[in-house]
Amino acid sequence: MQILWVLMALAMFSMVLLPVFRRRSTGVQLVSPGDPDAADPANYGFLRQEEQDIRMPGPDADLLNVLDLVQRNQDYRAASQLLAGTEIEGENRWQRVQAFAGAASLELQQRPGGVSETPGGQWLRVWRAEVPKDAGGAAVHAEFLVQQAWRTSTPGTDDFRIIMEEARAACGEAALLSPGDPIPYIVELSVARGLSYSQPEFEKLWLKILDRAPSHMGAHLAALHYWCEKWHGSRETAYSFAEAAAARAPRGSLLAALPLFAVFEHLPEVNLVRSFYQSEVVTKAVHGALHAVHSARPDDPMLAHVRHLLVFFLVRGERWSEAMNQLVHVDGHVGALPWTLTHDPAADYAIYRALAVAGYEANGGNPATLSH
Repeated sequence: MQILWVLMALAMFSMVLLPVFRRRSTGVQLVSPGDPDAADPANYGFLRQEEQDIRMPGPDADLLNVLDLVQRNQDYRAASQLLAGTEIEGENRWQRVQAFAGAASLELQQRPGGVSETPGGQWLRVWRAEVPKDAGGAAVHAEFLVQQAWRTSTPGTDDFRIIMEEARAACGEAALLSPGDPIPYIVELSVARGLSYSQPEFEKLWLKILDRAPSHMGAHLAALHYWCEKWHGSRETAYSFAEAAAARAPRGSLLAALPLFAVFEHLPEVNLVRSFYQSEVVTKAVHGALHAVHSARPDDPMLAHVRHLLVFFLVRGERWSEAMNQLVHVDGHVGALPWTLTHDPAADYAIYRALAVAGYEANGGNPATLSH
């Protein structure tokens, strides 16, 4: 089966068209599109690759409607109203702040402006100018600056530091406007990583978040990055942080899935060996995530994040049926790890989905046997 993973890697790295897979008694094999024995994701009601929404990990109709309205009319007021009506301690508010900031940042990248052209994201500038005491607008502006720093400059450069320092100041302003709101401090977690806060500085910031939203999954994911080996911690520190959060997670919390994200952050750059994904450390983390998914509220905004990462690990571990059970819940939205780390999230997701379908059928599965 190792040749399968080599072929999959070549497909992704060379950016070729999505291959089609079929079931054989000897395992999953590549075939030409249109082969009568090819596994077809459409048979399961899955959307085509080009129909996948790369903006979000899961559905949020209110957010999508407002985003479309804001970008079409270049008017911030609908975004302000949506954030004002969103619970400040919840995961939804954090995801919506990220979405509005990301939309403004991408607009600016696409239309930087000039002598006769208005720059993209102008609605965010107007928002801050017209209602400077709007806590939602202040939080979106702070996150916008963070995304701009990572998107347009290189960590360690003067440009990066200048933007991040501006973001830190914006976080402070947003926090003053909404004292009980964890979002400004969650935004600052990325600033802390980029500006290399000392561990005592970071822990002081983290305590402010725990005081306001101790079970916030988005905050824990942001903090996990700081403790990772590639930033300011180590594999052991990141695992310890994730496992401690999972151990104290209240019933129904997705924090029990945090160790799986820690494992993902420390995957070797090239590892196509099946046994690694069936190892004890990966298996334990996957089981924890599966338990979290089964225990979580169906409307938990972070549920899709966990399901997407589970698809990655379950496919790599050749746990086809379990992967299919996650796919039926997330298909249609692919704005989540691990897909967003690639230049084409929908294509990367579609490869894993095709593997899951082919593996499922190779073991006797079909659309009629898949529970929804």
